[in-house]
Amino acid sequence: MFAIRLNADPSRVVLRPFHLGWQAQNAPGERAQKLVDDILALSSTQTRTEYAKVLRDFKARHWQTEKMFLERFAEVECSLSFSAKGYSETRKKLIGAYFCHEYTYSAAAIMNPSIVPHPDQSGVSEGHCRFVMSVRAVGEGHISSIAFREGIANPNGSFSLWPQGPFATSAESDNAALTDQDCSVSVHRQSDSTLSDTVIFPITEQQQNGLEDLRLVRLDHGGGDFEWVGTYTAYSGSSIRSELLRTRDFCSFVLEPIRGSAGRNKGMALFPERVNGLYTMIGRQDGKNLFLLQSDNLSEWDREGTLLMEPQFPWEFIQIGNCGSPIRTREGWLVLTHGVGAMRKYALGCALLDINDSSIVLGRSREPILTAENADRAGYVPNVVYTCGALKTGDHLLIPYGISDSAIGFATASIDGLLRMMVYPGFFKISHL
Repeated sequence: MFAIRLNADPSRVVLRPFHLGWQAQNAPGERAQKLVDDILALSSTQTRTEYAKVLRDFKARHWQTEKMFLERFAEVECSLSFSAKGYSETRKKLIGAYFCHEYTYSAAAIMNPSIVPHPDQSGVSEGHCRFVMSVRAVGEGHISSIAFREGIANPNGSFSLWPQGPFATSAESDNAALTDQDCSVSVHRQSDSTLSDTVIFPITEQQQNGLEDLRLVRLDHGGGDFEWVGTYTAYSGSSIRSELLRTRDFCSFVLEPIRGSAGRNKGMALFPERVNGLYTMIGRQDGKNLFLLQSDNLSEWDREGTLLMEPQFPWEFIQIGNCGSPIRTREGWLVLTHGVGAMRKYALGCALLDINDSSIVLGRSREPILTAENADRAGYVPNVVYTCGALKTGDHLLIPYGISDSAIGFATASIDGLLRMMVYPGFFKISHL
Protein backbone atom coordinates (compact mmCIF):
# COMPACT_ATOMS: atom_id res chain seq x y z
CA MET A 1 0.00 0.00 0.00
CA PHE A 2 1.19 3.52 -0.73
CA ALA A 3 0.40 6.67 1.21
CA ILE A 4 -0.20 8.63 -1.99
CA ARG A 5 -3.82 9.47 -2.80
CA LEU A 6 -5.25 11.28 -5.81
CA ASN A 7 -8.29 13.33 -4.87
CA ALA A 8 -10.96 15.41 -6.57
CA ASP A 9 -9.58 18.79 -7.54
CA PRO A 10 -11.96 21.68 -8.31
CA SER A 11 -9.01 23.83 -9.42
CA ARG A 12 -8.55 21.70 -12.54
CA VAL A 13 -10.74 23.45 -15.10
CA VAL A 14 -11.11 23.36 -18.86
CA LEU A 15 -12.63 25.86 -21.25
CA ARG A 16 -15.77 24.40 -22.86
CA PRO A 17 -18.58 25.61 -25.10
CA PHE A 18 -21.56 27.15 -23.29
CA HIS A 19 -24.91 26.36 -24.94
CA LEU A 20 -28.08 28.39 -24.41
CA GLY A 21 -30.45 26.06 -26.22
CA TRP A 22 -31.51 24.01 -23.18
CA GLN A 23 -32.96 27.16 -21.62
CA ALA A 24 -34.92 28.13 -24.73
CA GLN A 25 -36.28 24.88 -26.11
CA ASN A 26 -39.00 26.44 -28.25
CA ALA A 27 -36.63 28.82 -30.05
CA PRO A 28 -33.04 27.84 -29.15
CA GLY A 29 -31.48 30.17 -31.73
CA GLU A 30 -33.36 33.30 -30.69
CA ARG A 31 -31.74 33.65 -27.28
CA ALA A 32 -28.27 33.12 -28.74
CA GLN A 33 -28.95 35.69 -31.47
CA LYS A 34 -30.19 38.19 -28.91
CA LEU A 35 -26.96 37.72 -26.92
CA VAL A 36 -24.87 38.39 -30.04
CA ASP A 37 -26.97 41.48 -30.84
CA ASP A 38 -26.41 42.84 -27.32
CA ILE A 39 -22.64 42.44 -27.69
CA LEU A 40 -22.68 44.06 -31.13
CA ALA A 41 -24.53 47.06 -29.66
CA LEU A 42 -21.58 47.84 -27.37
CA SER A 43 -19.35 50.70 -28.42
CA SER A 44 -15.73 49.97 -29.35
CA THR A 45 -14.60 51.38 -26.02
CA GLN A 46 -17.10 49.27 -24.09
CA THR A 47 -16.04 46.19 -26.07
CA ARG A 48 -12.37 46.71 -25.21
CA THR A 49 -13.21 47.36 -21.55
CA GLU A 50 -15.38 44.26 -21.18
CA TYR A 51 -12.87 42.05 -22.99
CA ALA A 52 -10.07 43.32 -20.76
CA LYS A 53 -12.12 42.15 -17.76
CA VAL A 54 -12.46 38.69 -19.30
CA LEU A 55 -8.72 38.42 -19.91
CA ARG A 56 -7.92 39.62 -16.40
CA ASP A 57 -10.12 36.90 -14.88
CA PHE A 58 -9.46 33.96 -17.19
CA LYS A 59 -6.43 34.25 -19.50
CA ALA A 60 -3.94 32.83 -16.99
CA ARG A 61 -6.25 29.93 -16.12
CA HIS A 62 -6.37 28.32 -19.57
CA TRP A 63 -4.22 27.21 -22.47
CA GLN A 64 -4.39 29.40 -25.62
CA THR A 65 -7.43 31.19 -24.22
CA GLU A 66 -7.81 33.84 -26.92
CA LYS A 67 -7.38 31.32 -29.73
CA MET A 68 -10.18 29.26 -28.22
CA PHE A 69 -12.42 32.34 -28.00
CA LEU A 70 -11.92 32.91 -31.74
CA GLU A 71 -12.65 29.26 -32.52
CA ARG A 72 -15.84 29.41 -30.49
CA PHE A 73 -16.85 32.64 -32.27
CA ALA A 74 -16.46 30.88 -35.62
CA GLU A 75 -18.77 28.08 -34.44
CA VAL A 76 -21.38 30.61 -33.29
CA GLU A 77 -21.12 32.54 -36.55
CA CYS A 78 -21.72 29.36 -38.51
CA SER A 79 -24.65 28.15 -36.39
CA LEU A 80 -26.45 31.52 -36.41
CA SER A 81 -25.64 32.21 -40.08
CA PHE A 82 -24.55 35.82 -39.72
CA SER A 83 -21.59 37.59 -41.28
CA ALA A 84 -18.64 38.80 -39.18
CA LYS A 85 -17.51 41.25 -41.85
CA GLY A 86 -16.28 44.46 -40.24
CA TYR A 87 -16.04 43.05 -36.70
CA SER A 88 -12.82 43.72 -34.81
CA GLU A 89 -10.78 40.82 -33.42
CA THR A 90 -11.59 42.03 -29.92
CA ARG A 91 -15.34 41.96 -30.58
CA LYS A 92 -15.10 38.46 -32.07
CA LYS A 93 -13.19 37.23 -29.03
CA LEU A 94 -15.70 38.82 -26.67
CA ILE A 95 -18.57 37.07 -28.45
CA GLY A 96 -16.64 33.81 -28.23
CA ALA A 97 -16.09 34.35 -24.50
CA TYR A 98 -19.83 34.72 -23.89
CA PHE A 99 -20.32 31.29 -25.47
CA CYS A 100 -17.68 29.57 -23.31
CA HIS A 101 -17.52 28.56 -19.67
CA GLU A 102 -15.16 26.90 -17.23
CA TYR A 103 -15.91 23.30 -16.38
CA THR A 104 -14.43 21.56 -13.34
CA TYR A 105 -14.11 18.08 -14.79
CA SER A 106 -12.86 16.41 -11.57
CA ALA A 107 -14.49 18.54 -8.88
CA ALA A 108 -16.74 15.74 -7.57
CA ALA A 109 -14.47 12.68 -7.75
CA ILE A 110 -11.76 10.75 -9.52
CA MET A 111 -11.93 6.97 -9.37
CA ASN A 112 -11.73 3.56 -11.07
CA PRO A 113 -8.32 3.77 -12.78
CA SER A 114 -6.80 1.53 -15.43
CA ILE A 115 -3.10 1.27 -16.28
CA VAL A 116 -1.13 0.07 -19.32
CA PRO A 117 2.42 0.31 -20.73
CA HIS A 118 3.02 3.62 -22.53
CA PRO A 119 3.55 3.43 -26.32
CA ASP A 120 6.88 5.24 -25.86
CA GLN A 121 9.38 3.26 -23.80
CA SER A 122 12.48 5.04 -25.12
CA GLY A 123 15.08 5.87 -22.49
CA VAL A 124 13.44 3.71 -19.82
CA SER A 125 15.82 1.64 -17.68
CA GLU A 126 15.68 -2.13 -17.98
CA GLY A 127 12.94 -3.62 -15.83
CA HIS A 128 11.12 -0.30 -15.52
CA CYS A 129 7.99 0.66 -17.46
CA ARG A 130 6.61 4.01 -18.53
CA PHE A 131 2.83 3.82 -18.11
CA VAL A 132 -0.43 5.52 -18.98
CA MET A 133 -3.14 5.53 -16.32
CA SER A 134 -6.70 6.44 -17.20
CA VAL A 135 -9.02 7.77 -14.52
CA ARG A 136 -12.74 8.36 -14.38
CA ALA A 137 -13.16 12.04 -13.58
CA VAL A 138 -16.56 13.23 -12.31
CA GLY A 139 -17.48 16.89 -12.54
CA GLU A 140 -20.44 19.26 -12.54
CA GLY A 141 -23.74 17.47 -13.15
CA HIS A 142 -22.08 14.18 -12.12
CA ILE A 143 -20.91 13.70 -15.71
CA SER A 144 -17.97 11.33 -16.13
CA SER A 145 -15.10 11.93 -18.52
CA ILE A 146 -11.75 10.24 -19.18
CA ALA A 147 -8.56 11.83 -17.88
CA PHE A 148 -5.00 10.52 -17.87
CA ARG A 149 -1.83 10.43 -15.79
CA GLU A 150 1.62 9.24 -16.89
CA GLY A 151 4.45 7.82 -14.82
CA ILE A 152 7.19 5.24 -14.33
CA ALA A 153 6.71 1.86 -12.63
CA ASN A 154 9.64 0.04 -11.03
CA PRO A 155 10.26 -3.74 -10.96
CA ASN A 156 9.32 -3.96 -7.27
CA GLY A 157 5.90 -2.41 -7.88
CA SER A 158 6.77 1.10 -6.69
CA PHE A 159 6.12 4.02 -9.02
CA SER A 160 6.32 7.76 -9.61
CA LEU A 161 3.76 9.99 -11.33
CA TRP A 162 4.72 12.73 -13.76
CA PRO A 163 3.52 16.16 -12.66
CA GLN A 164 0.56 17.77 -14.36
CA GLY A 165 0.87 21.12 -16.08
CA PRO A 166 -1.02 24.23 -15.03
CA PHE A 167 -3.62 23.87 -17.81
CA ALA A 168 -6.01 21.06 -18.66
CA THR A 169 -7.38 20.85 -22.21
CA SER A 170 -10.28 19.05 -23.80
CA ALA A 171 -9.62 16.62 -26.64
CA GLU A 172 -11.07 18.07 -29.84
CA SER A 173 -13.68 16.25 -31.87
CA ASP A 174 -12.91 15.61 -35.53
CA ASN A 175 -16.65 15.56 -36.24
CA ALA A 176 -18.31 18.84 -37.08
CA ALA A 177 -21.50 18.29 -35.09
CA LEU A 178 -22.96 16.10 -32.37
CA THR A 179 -22.97 12.65 -33.87
CA ASP A 180 -25.80 10.14 -33.96
CA GLN A 181 -25.51 7.76 -31.04
CA ASP A 182 -24.80 4.73 -33.26
CA CYS A 183 -21.83 6.27 -35.06
CA SER A 184 -18.12 6.18 -34.29
CA VAL A 185 -16.44 9.47 -33.50
CA SER A 186 -12.79 10.48 -33.47
CA VAL A 187 -11.02 12.99 -31.26
CA HIS A 188 -7.47 14.25 -31.03
CA ARG A 189 -5.29 15.66 -28.32
CA GLN A 190 -4.23 19.28 -28.57
CA SER A 191 -0.78 19.19 -30.21
CA ASP A 192 0.80 21.36 -27.51
CA SER A 193 -0.86 19.59 -24.58
CA THR A 194 0.50 16.60 -22.69
CA LEU A 195 -1.54 13.44 -22.19
CA SER A 196 -1.57 14.05 -18.42
CA ASP A 197 -3.37 17.34 -19.09
CA THR A 198 -5.91 15.96 -21.57
CA VAL A 199 -9.57 15.15 -20.92
CA ILE A 200 -11.94 13.25 -23.23
CA PHE A 201 -15.54 14.38 -22.76
CA PRO A 202 -18.79 12.72 -23.93
CA ILE A 203 -19.67 13.54 -27.54
CA THR A 204 -22.57 11.46 -28.82
CA GLU A 205 -26.13 11.30 -27.53
CA GLN A 206 -25.50 7.85 -26.07
CA GLN A 207 -22.48 9.18 -24.15
CA GLN A 208 -23.95 12.48 -22.97
CA ASN A 209 -24.22 11.59 -19.28
CA GLY A 210 -20.83 9.96 -19.00
CA LEU A 211 -17.92 7.83 -20.18
CA GLU A 212 -17.55 5.39 -17.29
CA ASP A 213 -14.91 2.91 -16.10
CA LEU A 214 -12.47 2.63 -19.01
CA ARG A 215 -10.61 -0.71 -18.95
CA LEU A 216 -7.47 -0.26 -21.05
CA VAL A 217 -5.31 -3.02 -22.50
CA ARG A 218 -2.36 -3.09 -24.87
CA LEU A 219 -3.74 -5.42 -27.54
CA ASP A 220 -1.20 -7.48 -29.48
CA HIS A 221 -2.44 -8.04 -33.04
CA GLY A 222 0.69 -10.09 -33.78
CA GLY A 223 3.92 -9.31 -35.60
CA GLY A 224 4.76 -6.36 -33.35
CA ASP A 225 1.49 -4.60 -34.14
CA PHE A 226 0.09 -3.13 -30.92
CA GLU A 227 -3.08 -1.14 -30.38
CA TRP A 228 -4.32 0.33 -27.11
CA VAL A 229 -7.98 -0.53 -26.67
CA GLY A 230 -10.32 0.23 -23.81
CA THR A 231 -13.87 -0.88 -23.07
CA TYR A 232 -16.09 1.59 -21.23
CA THR A 233 -19.73 2.25 -20.47
CA ALA A 234 -21.48 5.00 -22.43
CA TYR A 235 -24.36 6.34 -20.33
CA SER A 236 -27.07 8.42 -21.97
CA GLY A 237 -28.93 9.22 -18.75
CA SER A 238 -31.49 6.50 -19.40
CA SER A 239 -29.58 3.62 -21.04
CA ILE A 240 -26.11 2.07 -21.07
CA ARG A 241 -23.98 0.52 -23.79
CA SER A 242 -20.43 -0.81 -23.92
CA GLU A 243 -18.12 1.00 -26.33
CA LEU A 244 -14.47 0.87 -27.39
CA LEU A 245 -11.78 3.52 -27.19
CA ARG A 246 -9.01 2.76 -29.70
CA THR A 247 -5.63 4.45 -30.16
CA ARG A 248 -2.10 3.68 -31.24
CA ASP A 249 -0.38 6.77 -29.88
CA PHE A 250 -2.65 8.43 -27.28
CA CYS A 251 -2.73 11.44 -29.59
CA SER A 252 -5.76 10.49 -31.67
CA PHE A 253 -8.61 8.29 -30.49
CA VAL A 254 -11.66 6.57 -31.97
CA LEU A 255 -14.75 6.01 -29.81
CA GLU A 256 -17.04 3.38 -31.29
CA PRO A 257 -20.02 1.29 -30.17
CA ILE A 258 -19.66 -2.42 -29.51
CA ARG A 259 -22.17 -3.93 -31.89
CA GLY A 260 -24.03 -7.11 -31.04
CA SER A 261 -25.95 -8.45 -28.09
CA ALA A 262 -22.96 -8.41 -25.70
CA GLY A 263 -22.69 -4.63 -26.01
CA ARG A 264 -25.70 -4.14 -23.76
CA ASN A 265 -23.65 -5.00 -20.68
CA LYS A 266 -21.16 -3.22 -18.42
CA GLY A 267 -17.75 -4.26 -17.18
CA MET A 268 -16.27 -5.96 -20.24
CA ALA A 269 -12.48 -6.50 -20.36
CA LEU A 270 -10.40 -7.66 -23.34
CA PHE A 271 -7.62 -10.21 -23.17
CA PRO A 272 -4.32 -8.63 -24.36
CA GLU A 273 -4.07 -11.04 -27.30
CA ARG A 274 -6.24 -13.39 -29.30
CA VAL A 275 -6.97 -16.71 -27.66
CA ASN A 276 -7.06 -19.59 -30.15
CA GLY A 277 -7.45 -17.07 -32.96
CA LEU A 278 -10.38 -15.20 -31.43
CA TYR A 279 -10.69 -11.89 -29.59
CA THR A 280 -11.72 -12.79 -26.06
CA MET A 281 -13.35 -10.81 -23.26
CA ILE A 282 -14.57 -11.40 -19.75
CA GLY A 283 -17.84 -9.71 -18.86
CA ARG A 284 -20.87 -9.90 -16.60
CA GLN A 285 -23.97 -10.47 -18.71
CA ASP A 286 -26.52 -11.24 -16.06
CA GLY A 287 -25.60 -8.79 -13.31
CA LYS A 288 -24.12 -11.50 -11.08
CA ASN A 289 -21.73 -13.94 -12.77
CA LEU A 290 -18.67 -13.76 -15.03
CA PHE A 291 -18.89 -14.96 -18.62
CA LEU A 292 -16.34 -15.69 -21.35
CA LEU A 293 -17.03 -13.92 -24.64
CA GLN A 294 -15.35 -14.51 -28.01
CA SER A 295 -15.50 -12.92 -31.45
CA ASP A 296 -13.56 -12.81 -34.69
CA ASN A 297 -14.31 -9.07 -35.01
CA LEU A 298 -13.15 -6.59 -32.37
CA SER A 299 -16.21 -4.38 -32.88
CA GLU A 300 -18.88 -7.10 -33.22
CA TRP A 301 -19.84 -9.32 -30.29
CA ASP A 302 -22.93 -11.26 -31.33
CA ARG A 303 -22.21 -14.54 -29.59
CA GLU A 304 -23.75 -15.05 -26.19
CA GLY A 305 -21.17 -15.57 -23.49
CA THR A 306 -20.50 -18.82 -21.67
CA LEU A 307 -20.61 -19.00 -17.88
CA LEU A 308 -17.09 -18.86 -16.43
CA MET A 309 -17.37 -18.10 -12.70
CA GLU A 310 -20.13 -17.72 -10.15
CA PRO A 311 -19.95 -16.22 -6.65
CA GLN A 312 -18.43 -18.88 -4.41
CA PHE A 313 -17.31 -17.21 -1.17
CA PRO A 314 -19.26 -15.01 1.27
CA TRP A 315 -17.45 -11.77 0.34
CA GLU A 316 -18.77 -12.12 -3.23
CA PHE A 317 -22.20 -13.70 -2.72
CA ILE A 318 -24.13 -10.73 -4.22
CA GLN A 319 -22.12 -10.49 -7.45
CA ILE A 320 -18.68 -10.81 -9.00
CA GLY A 321 -17.07 -8.93 -11.86
CA ASN A 322 -13.73 -8.39 -13.53
CA CYS A 323 -11.32 -5.65 -12.53
CA GLY A 324 -9.52 -5.17 -15.81
CA SER A 325 -7.95 -7.25 -18.54
CA PRO A 326 -6.35 -10.62 -17.75
CA ILE A 327 -2.57 -10.52 -17.26
CA ARG A 328 -0.33 -13.15 -18.83
CA THR A 329 1.93 -14.93 -16.32
CA ARG A 330 3.98 -18.14 -16.44
CA GLU A 331 1.26 -19.92 -14.49
CA GLY A 332 -1.71 -18.73 -16.55
CA TRP A 333 -4.00 -15.74 -17.07
CA LEU A 334 -4.18 -13.78 -13.82
CA VAL A 335 -7.55 -12.03 -13.50
CA LEU A 336 -8.33 -9.43 -10.85
CA THR A 337 -11.96 -9.66 -9.78
CA HIS A 338 -14.28 -7.79 -7.48
CA GLY A 339 -16.95 -9.20 -5.23
CA VAL A 340 -19.86 -7.63 -3.40
CA GLY A 341 -20.83 -9.02 -0.01
CA ALA A 342 -22.86 -8.11 3.06
CA MET A 343 -23.73 -4.42 3.46
CA ARG A 344 -22.80 -3.98 -0.23
CA LYS A 345 -19.11 -3.96 0.66
CA TYR A 346 -16.82 -4.28 -2.36
CA ALA A 347 -13.55 -6.22 -2.24
CA LEU A 348 -10.89 -7.25 -4.76
CA GLY A 349 -10.00 -10.85 -5.44
CA CYS A 350 -8.19 -12.81 -8.14
CA ALA A 351 -8.48 -15.92 -10.25
CA LEU A 352 -6.17 -17.92 -12.51
CA LEU A 353 -7.23 -19.22 -15.95
CA ASP A 354 -5.47 -21.76 -18.11
CA ILE A 355 -3.18 -20.00 -20.59
CA ASN A 356 -4.30 -22.13 -23.55
CA ASP A 357 -7.93 -22.72 -22.60
CA SER A 358 -9.32 -19.67 -20.82
CA SER A 359 -12.51 -21.60 -19.99
CA ILE A 360 -10.57 -23.53 -17.36
CA VAL A 361 -10.46 -21.84 -13.94
CA LEU A 362 -7.36 -23.16 -12.21
CA GLY A 363 -7.75 -21.30 -8.94
CA ARG A 364 -9.54 -18.52 -7.05
CA SER A 365 -8.77 -16.42 -4.00
CA ARG A 366 -10.74 -17.68 -1.01
CA GLU A 367 -10.31 -14.35 0.78
CA PRO A 368 -10.16 -10.83 -0.67
CA ILE A 369 -6.76 -9.43 -1.61
CA LEU A 370 -7.91 -5.87 -0.87
CA THR A 371 -10.95 -4.55 0.99
CA ALA A 372 -12.27 -1.14 2.00
CA GLU A 373 -10.76 -0.55 5.43
CA ASN A 374 -10.15 2.52 7.58
CA ALA A 375 -9.77 5.64 5.37
CA ASP A 376 -10.83 3.70 2.24
CA ARG A 377 -14.36 3.23 3.62
CA ALA A 378 -15.34 6.91 3.47
CA GLY A 379 -16.54 8.53 0.26
CA TYR A 380 -19.42 9.23 -2.08
CA VAL A 381 -20.27 5.50 -2.16
CA PRO A 382 -18.82 4.05 1.06
CA ASN A 383 -17.14 0.67 1.53
CA VAL A 384 -15.96 0.31 -2.07
CA VAL A 385 -12.57 -0.52 -3.57
CA TYR A 386 -12.51 -0.97 -7.32
CA THR A 387 -9.98 -1.06 -10.13
CA CYS A 388 -10.21 -1.25 -13.91
CA GLY A 389 -6.76 -2.74 -14.43
CA ALA A 390 -3.29 -3.44 -13.00
CA LEU A 391 0.23 -3.30 -14.45
CA LYS A 392 2.74 -6.18 -14.34
CA THR A 393 6.27 -4.98 -13.57
CA GLY A 394 8.80 -7.72 -12.91
CA ASP A 395 7.22 -10.18 -10.50
CA HIS A 396 4.82 -7.60 -9.05
CA LEU A 397 1.54 -5.92 -9.89
CA LEU A 398 0.99 -2.20 -9.47
CA ILE A 399 -2.71 -1.82 -8.67
CA PRO A 400 -4.28 1.65 -8.74
CA TYR A 401 -7.77 1.48 -7.29
CA GLY A 402 -10.82 3.61 -6.69
CA ILE A 403 -11.69 4.49 -3.11
CA SER A 404 -15.43 4.66 -2.38
CA ASP A 405 -16.15 6.38 -5.71
CA SER A 406 -14.22 9.45 -4.54
CA ALA A 407 -10.44 9.11 -4.85
CA ILE A 408 -7.63 6.87 -6.11
CA GLY A 409 -5.12 4.89 -4.04
CA PHE A 410 -2.29 2.53 -5.00
CA ALA A 411 -1.28 -0.94 -3.88
CA THR A 412 1.36 -3.43 -4.93
CA ALA A 413 1.34 -7.22 -4.74
CA SER A 414 3.74 -9.98 -5.68
CA ILE A 415 2.37 -12.38 -8.26
CA ASP A 416 3.63 -15.35 -6.23
CA GLY A 417 1.83 -13.99 -3.19
CA LEU A 418 -1.46 -13.77 -5.10
CA LEU A 419 -1.04 -17.32 -6.40
CA ARG A 420 -0.45 -18.59 -2.86
CA MET A 421 -3.73 -16.99 -1.74
CA MET A 422 -5.74 -19.06 -4.20
CA VAL A 423 -7.42 -22.37 -3.66
CA TYR A 424 -6.93 -25.00 -6.34
CA PRO A 425 -9.75 -27.53 -6.14
CA GLY A 426 -8.98 -28.97 -9.55
CA PHE A 427 -10.16 -27.82 -12.93
CA PHE A 428 -13.38 -25.78 -13.06
CA LYS A 429 -13.94 -26.41 -16.77
CA ILE A 430 -17.35 -25.23 -17.93
CA SER A 431 -18.80 -28.36 -19.47
CA HIS A 432 -20.90 -26.66 -22.14
CA LEU A 433 -18.19 -24.35 -23.60
